[in-house]
Amino acid sequence: MTLEADLLLDRRRLKRRLTLWRVLAVLAGLGAIWVALPEGSTAVLEGDYVARLEIRGTIREDRRMVETIKRAATNGHLRAVLVAIDSPGGTVAGGEAIHAALTHLAASKPVVAIMGGTAASAGYMVALPAARIFAREGTLTGSIGVILQSFEASELLTRLGVHSQSIASGPLKDQPSPFRPLTEEGRASLTQVVEDMQANFVRMVAAGRNMSEEAVRAIADGRVMAGGRAREAGLVDAMGGEREARAWLAEARAVPTSLPIRTLETRPRLERLLAAGTESLARAFFTEWLGRGGLFAQIAR
Repeated sequence: MTLEADLLLDRRRLKRRLTLWRVLAVLAGLGAIWVALPEGSTAVLEGDYVARLEIRGTIREDRRMVETIKRAATNGHLRAVLVAIDSPGGTVAGGEAIHAALTHLAASKPVVAIMGGTAASAGYMVALPAARIFAREGTLTGSIGVILQSFEASELLTRLGVHSQSIASGPLKDQPSPFRPLTEEGRASLTQVVEDMQANFVRMVAAGRNMSEEAVRAIADGRVMAGGRAREAGLVDAMGGEREARAWLAEARAVPTSLPIRTLETRPRLERLLAAGTESLARAFFTEWLGRGGLFAQIAR
């Protein structure tokens, strides 16, 4: 190996070390400032703004999100909230909790829902408190309904020579069960649960969309609709995305389009800082240690 090659390798090693320490120093400095500031202080420094709340994936009970929405209702610098939804649905209780929090927020702040690729079932439920709902033509939405599923494998277990035994306090305690068929009494009981939840869902849609319950029931059979069809059915107000939502807020609620947008974070600040730090370190490691000038480059040579 020549002297020039040795010097080049030494320079690369030194550069990798400096890159690591620089990343750590920057993260430590930003982290110290960020953690020292009280929650919400960045909004005070920036002045008025529009918030974006992202609801993505399967909807479940989310205490952090509910608390974030509650805090937003008391923020004097927050002028409006854009609820960006891309969810196929989730649990009834999870959807109801977010729906209730957004209903409370909508009493003091303009709330607009923006549907992405999917906003169905509980994903549609959380859009209902919005003063205006936007969707794309290709958005899949609706699916107003409740489903309870189980499986029953008693015949398969019998063939395998496996027999289950259960001791329950009542005939409905183990309904449904994967170990024996659903009884007529059990089916009637569970059907009542589904119907009660469905009736509540229908009432929420009727109130949120200013429709009669009869009109909602006519389309509350679990069907999924594309955005244009949902607008015809009264489930969506207009086609569009964030730009159209901002234009409507400016015209209808006097919220200037010049205001910045900030994402409402539902994770604690320290958790977000650690995640960002981990991502930055991983990127630096891959670039400097494994990529350019690193292990892969040496192997290629």
